[in-house]
Amino acid sequence: MQGESTHAGKPCVFVRLTGCNLRCTWCDSAFTFTGGVHRDLEEVAQEAHAFGIHTIEVTGGEPLVQKNAPRLMQRLLDLGHEVLLETSGSRDISVVPEGVRTIMDLKPPDSGEVDANLWENVGHLRPHDEVKFVVASRRDYEWSREITRQHGLADRVAAVLFSPAWGLVDPTALADWIVADRLPVRFQLQLHKVLWDPEARGV
Repeated sequence: MQGESTHAGKPCVFVRLTGCNLRCTWCDSAFTFTGGVHRDLEEVAQEAHAFGIHTIEVTGGEPLVQKNAPRLMQRLLDLGHEVLLETSGSRDISVVPEGVRTIMDLKPPDSGEVDANLWENVGHLRPHDEVKFVVASRRDYEWSREITRQHGLADRVAAVLFSPAWGLVDPTALADWIVADRLPVRFQLQLHKVLWDPEARGV
């Protein structure tokens, strides 16, 4: 089940690739940093396709550290799927196939990875893409608010998403800040963590 973005609530197959170039302080998928096995691209595509679910998300870790990730996404498109990419924004998204819907995180200060943001990526965003900020504090919120305004993100992409870092910022407070500032963004919770155990995998 897709738990984030404007696609939240859709049945979704996740193809989770190993490896990440970042170490965000609030990371909830550190298990992806190592492990995994080498797989044939076509084998992976066919396994994901066999679930019979229209939406497939390629995620990580950071999927774009894998050089064949764009080829995998194109193959999934060729098989007729709606393909989502969850990426940190620290890797070049210009390599992403045109039909893929990119959900790009921009890292606020309390992530510990604000310097990793690759700002050239803003120019590569397409109208059907989305930008996400994981907010861990009021400082993160104010930074995210200013970046949203500075880059005109609400007019550039399909949605700008503000998500509370799980257990670190009060979701109600974040919602109140957004409303008070009349910010043209979408508040989101990680739906999968509401429905299932926050530590559960494979949901």
